[in-house]
Amino acid sequence: MTAGDVARDRVRPRIVGVLVAGQILGGVSAGATISLGALLASDVTGSEALSGLASTFLTLGAAIAAVPLARLAVRTGRRTALASGVLLSALGAASTIGAVASSSAVWLFASFLLVGVGSAVGLQARFAATDLSDSTTRARDLSVVVWATTIGAVLGPNLVGPGAVLGAALGLPDRTGPFLFSIVSGLLAATVYLVGLRPDPLLESRRRAREGGSGRGPVGPGVAPSASFRRFAILAVSLSHAVMVAVMAMTPLQLHHHGDADAVVGFTISLHIAGMYALSPVFGWLADRFGRIRLVFLGQLLLAVALVVAAVGAHDSVLVGTGLVILGVGWSASTIAGSALVTESTPVADRPRVQGRTDLTMNLGGAAAGALAGVVLAQIGYGGLALASLAIVAVVVAAGFLVVSRSRREGLVDASEPTPDEPTPDEASRRG
Repeated sequence: MTAGDVARDRVRPRIVGVLVAGQILGGVSAGATISLGALLASDVTGSEALSGLASTFLTLGAAIAAVPLARLAVRTGRRTALASGVLLSALGAASTIGAVASSSAVWLFASFLLVGVGSAVGLQARFAATDLSDSTTRARDLSVVVWATTIGAVLGPNLVGPGAVLGAALGLPDRTGPFLFSIVSGLLAATVYLVGLRPDPLLESRRRAREGGSGRGPVGPGVAPSASFRRFAILAVSLSHAVMVAVMAMTPLQLHHHGDADAVVGFTISLHIAGMYALSPVFGWLADRFGRIRLVFLGQLLLAVALVVAAVGAHDSVLVGTGLVILGVGWSASTIAGSALVTESTPVADRPRVQGRTDLTMNLGGAAAGALAGVVLAQIGYGGLALASLAIVAVVVAAGFLVVSRSRREGLVDASEPTPDEPTPDEASRRG
């Protein structure tokens, strides 16, 4: 290992650590907001039927911000893009307090759009973790940042109680006190990004790409950027997210229809979220060790199992919960492996743009799936929704087989496997 490699390996873990810290702070903000969004929408509009618009506008905010944040990263680097995004989200939290105070529904939903930018930052942060990685660490670095979301997601909702006390002491409108924590955590996250992301990982990766390197650059040796792999990776990430959102969004309604208490619903969703994030580092290691496409296939298998369990046990809360946990695990495997494949199948100069497009497609797919799921549920029930979602899984699997077969016929590098020029993790360790 050369002196340059040693210096690079010292920078990468520190950058990943900064991204983890920012992700935790961002998760605290998002957790507090998501917990209260529907309630505030119902309070301000006076209609429970409109309460679901809170989630819709939060998702749309993330989708709308994905490409502009990516373009900002292209021009100025990750540091400015991530900090700007969390500051906009903090502004949205402050704006939410004003909207509730004035009882303005339009203002409230516009504020939720800004708050949703924080989710776009979280998605971009996972890609930022790959900027200085090579093919032996890329998925693991990404997965650690994804895993950090779990901490914020758990802490955020638990700040609702203390936030309410603080808000009452300050004379704020009912249920807006927790947004103070969102503001503070957003400001702290921006500071972490601005101070900690030095050197800027994206700008540094470009510099290294220009200078060449020792075979441990941002693009894995022997892994040729391929449009077919890139298109498949975006498809896999987006459709896996759509399947997860469609079933997850309808699960609370299904459980309520069969008499389960709110506590059961909340516990089931908590287990699902744990399934989404808790095993992320495991899937990162597996993706680096055995290949991205193989892990996408594993993710689709887990999604299929989850859908069958949910369909068969549609009237049993235990089986529904089991299916939802497996659904989260399948989403995790597919998203981590697919996101890593998006990065390494794209030339360095184009990565932020393609990554932004991936996040846009992912969020729009989730929003569309959530909207259509209610219609499907009304027509064929929860079990029917789960079985119908199997068709989406089949599309991803078929596309995967097609892209692998085509790459082998055309002599392209199969990004799902180590290549003769690419050191495996064990070889890299021995060389180090």
